[in-house]
Amino acid sequence: MTRSAVFQAVRRNNQRSMLKNYKDLKVWLRKNKIAIFVVLITGIICGISIGGIFAFFHDLPEILSLETYRPSAVTRIYSADDVLLSELYREKREPVPIGIIPHDLISAIVATEDKNFYRHSGIDLKGILRAVIKDIVAGEFVEGASTITQQLAKTLFLSPRKTLLRKIKEAFLAFQLERRYTKNEILELYLNQVYFGSGAYGVESAARTFFDKSVKNLTLAESALIAGMPKAPSRYSPLVNQDLAIKRRNTVLKQMNKTGIIDERLYHDASTEPLLLESKRTLLIKAPYFIQYIKRFLEDALGSAMLYKGGLTVHTSLSYEMQKVAEAAVKNGLSALENRMKQHHIPSPDPQCALICLDVRSGKILAMVGGKDFNKSAFNRSTEAKRQPGSAFKPIVYALAIEQGFSQNHKILDAPIVFKNQDQGKDWEPENFSKSYLGEITLRKALTLSQNIPAVRLIEMIGPSSVVRFSHRLGIGADLSPNLSLALGTSEVSLIDLTAAYAVFANRGERIEPYGILKVVDQTGRTIWRAKPQKQIAMSRAGAAITTNMLQGVVNEGTGKSARKLKRPLAGKTGTTNQYKDALFIGFSPSIAAGVWVGQDRHVTIGNRETGARAALPIWIDFMEASLSKKAFEYFDIPDNVVQMFMDPSTGFISSDEVPGGIGAMFRSEATSTNIQFGSGLPGLGLRN
Repeated sequence: MTRSAVFQAVRRNNQRSMLKNYKDLKVWLRKNKIAIFVVLITGIICGISIGGIFAFFHDLPEILSLETYRPSAVTRIYSADDVLLSELYREKREPVPIGIIPHDLISAIVATEDKNFYRHSGIDLKGILRAVIKDIVAGEFVEGASTITQQLAKTLFLSPRKTLLRKIKEAFLAFQLERRYTKNEILELYLNQVYFGSGAYGVESAARTFFDKSVKNLTLAESALIAGMPKAPSRYSPLVNQDLAIKRRNTVLKQMNKTGIIDERLYHDASTEPLLLESKRTLLIKAPYFIQYIKRFLEDALGSAMLYKGGLTVHTSLSYEMQKVAEAAVKNGLSALENRMKQHHIPSPDPQCALICLDVRSGKILAMVGGKDFNKSAFNRSTEAKRQPGSAFKPIVYALAIEQGFSQNHKILDAPIVFKNQDQGKDWEPENFSKSYLGEITLRKALTLSQNIPAVRLIEMIGPSSVVRFSHRLGIGADLSPNLSLALGTSEVSLIDLTAAYAVFANRGERIEPYGILKVVDQTGRTIWRAKPQKQIAMSRAGAAITTNMLQGVVNEGTGKSARKLKRPLAGKTGTTNQYKDALFIGFSPSIAAGVWVGQDRHVTIGNRETGARAALPIWIDFMEASLSKKAFEYFDIPDNVVQMFMDPSTGFISSDEVPGGIGAMFRSEATSTNIQFGSGLPGLGLRN
């Protein structure tokens, strides 16, 4: 057979084979088309289902995140004398270990919320079936059938909205939680996470909110009341409806009795126990202006999340005992002022007051009142307001003069004067408040009587710009205008800055930035922030002592003499602005400095003749009298290079011997006769340092 014939025979055989295979395939497809259809449909359904599952669960939270989960906790702020001033929180929560939670409370929660908790694996199938039937009959969601584990999953990871998809996710997460955690671990998370109403999250917060005690000290009846609240916190809160809360409590007790957790006697005793709620009901913020002041600092230093969720303990410098005294003094002083304003028919009257007290040696804020009523106005007038200090600024001018070598018996002319081309080219003619002039007087007498003209002449001699720089060294943070009227307190300053500047005089010339927070401790007891007082030498120790001595003259001989009733070494200065818009008294003892401002926010008068001595000083006296009553008697500092001698306040002549009408005045010991005029006797009295 030829090669060509062979190829043709092979091709015919292949064709016959292919035809036969094709016919067989057609027969097979005809016989199995139903099976093939089922396989294809099954594949499509499986693909869609797998895709749906991934699409459905891709946004579920990672259960492992619970390994590092820390529920938000309450931050508590305490005074220096260990009084709870305030609590800060997004959710009022104080996590506790399950070991301190009473067995009665745990049993009540389980009996009420999930009686099969210890037997199921995350979901309760019988409960779900029962709930589904009730929901179908009602035509809506009326019963959730969620286990404790499901409730925890919902609270931690899902929205509270009732939908079928959420319930499926909830069940899936519950299975995952049960796989990874023990029943006690799940219970601990639940008991610290669930909401109990009235702002209380977790059992510890609920116990303190409703009964003012730790959860570990709850009675059976109290445990049952708390256990009954998660179902409807706003409805069953005893602070909202006591009768309904007691009814719900007794329902829980009945369930505990029915399931054998408690016997008939315990059920009877607990169900008849009277409801004794926390009498304070709501923790009122103590020292609200101070709390607001330090909160701003803490938010900047630690961050808002840490402050409101971190469960921190903040120890402050505030003395709550002194704070109460400050608030009472302000209240009494404003009440008296308001009565006077009504008597004089002052239109739309609404006087305000601010008080700040600092520890001279440390810079700690001991008391702070920022206004009449924080609930009506949160504006803090002790730190945020800037007002003209009037004559209360004069001591800064005199202190700089002392630093530059002036002595307090230096003579200065108190007589009318016109300063040419001052304000926008206009002449300026200042006046004394009393409209009277005393001629040539000593610096001490000028300050004691608060004469304006000598202060203006003095600032002209030492230079307004020098006074501005010196003021900033003392701690005045405001922008000050370097003009002659600065001596009369025409530039606005804050009360806290002015009081801190006076504290320099009492603190041997050292400036310390005021602060209100001592330290911050986290939940583990670790100190995460501690105060680092900012200190600097602002003036000489001798200059500070002499300035203090001059300000003692204001109290003993001048506009602040009503403070002599305290019978303590005190120094200070009154301040009054034009038209009696502001009244101030800033003063100090050897250990504390306090400033008081009185005025109206609208920058209008508080009444005729309402000077610093009349409107502000009585408040200062009330505060200082109570604050100093428990302190030991103290003396102001007298450095080695300063000597105290007797001085005639009118003539300025000094003597080592006491003379009629003489006062004790301080001078630098190295001073010569060129700036101190001696009368009889020798300098130096050898007084205590």
